[in-house]
Amino acid sequence: MGGNEQNFVNNAFETNWISPLGPHVDGFEADLASYTGSKHVAALSAGTAAIHLALILLGVERGDEVICSSFTFSASANPIAYQGAIPVFIDCEESTWNMSPVALEEALKDRIAKGKKPKAVIDVHLYGMPSHMDEIVEVCERYDVPLIEDAAEALGSRYKGKHMGTFGVLGILSFNGNKIITTSGGGALMSDNEALISKARFLATQARDNAPHYQHSHIGYNYRLSNIAAAIGRGQMQVLDDRVKARRANYDRYQRFFASVPGIRPGPSEPEGMFSNRWLSTIRVNPAETGGLTREDIRLGLLEENIESRPLWKPMHLQPVFEGSPYYGDRTSEKLFDDGLCLPCGSNLSEEEWQRIEESLERIVQGKAVVAAG
Repeated sequence: MGGNEQNFVNNAFETNWISPLGPHVDGFEADLASYTGSKHVAALSAGTAAIHLALILLGVERGDEVICSSFTFSASANPIAYQGAIPVFIDCEESTWNMSPVALEEALKDRIAKGKKPKAVIDVHLYGMPSHMDEIVEVCERYDVPLIEDAAEALGSRYKGKHMGTFGVLGILSFNGNKIITTSGGGALMSDNEALISKARFLATQARDNAPHYQHSHIGYNYRLSNIAAAIGRGQMQVLDDRVKARRANYDRYQRFFASVPGIRPGPSEPEGMFSNRWLSTIRVNPAETGGLTREDIRLGLLEENIESRPLWKPMHLQPVFEGSPYYGDRTSEKLFDDGLCLPCGSNLSEEEWQRIEESLERIVQGKAVVAAG
């Protein structure tokens, strides 16, 4: 927390605005619009809810196909299943770990040739790194398929100066407890299309028709953010740039630490024109260059010191729940899953905690080197 969140929450209590409506919801939406440059924003209960509404707004129905990044968390793909649609997974590229524009075009060509033109593309900005948006947008426009940007991990990231989530027809954000700012749980749907966001707000509040009684002509959802959660978000927005600065400093510190360690490298670096919020700091471990030290050796070694780390996302095309879904790519994400690790990188890491992390990593690396030498 930044310190001012409590003041906003106290105001919500003092003014008795507790429901999923109120001045802090309006204010949080305005804050997000001002920060990102998006014209219209709807504050919602989760980033997953935002993706679900985006698919509904674009007319995705049972049996339709939706293209989605494979190298991501399951929340990017689950809403496709909510609609009874079929996910078509696209592998990532080496330079950003995000959707490969080449594989995207291959998939669009093939699906259209099979008589099944996808209804939407969900492109994820993984770990805060922007995708190659010029190429992604160009392919989507050329094949006339609307783009949804999953910027759940990328608030504060920019591509050629423009904020992530503002390139597609619709963009989504997440404020889950592990994101760069949090409302404990929450998300947002963004668009320059006012009609889409207006309809999203309508659907997110149970789709109640304009009548004196409760009348419903559409299926609705309880997806609006509460005024209390939005109050937290307003306080968090005041420290967002500080959080981005802290996360980027974490990445730089790991980069310096591993600079002299063969076979371990942070990744990915920022391609030209990209600015990442470095939501998570990651490394790749090549046992052929480390003397046999593996990703799992590091993870388990840290765990012995009560320091948590996790493998990179397991690709969606390998998940049992999506078995048999169409997939296009060169299996880059599978290699990343095999040798990649997310390291501790919270915005509030203390110097004492950093020393614990670095001392533990040094023991793990040196211990393996000694064994290899022996």
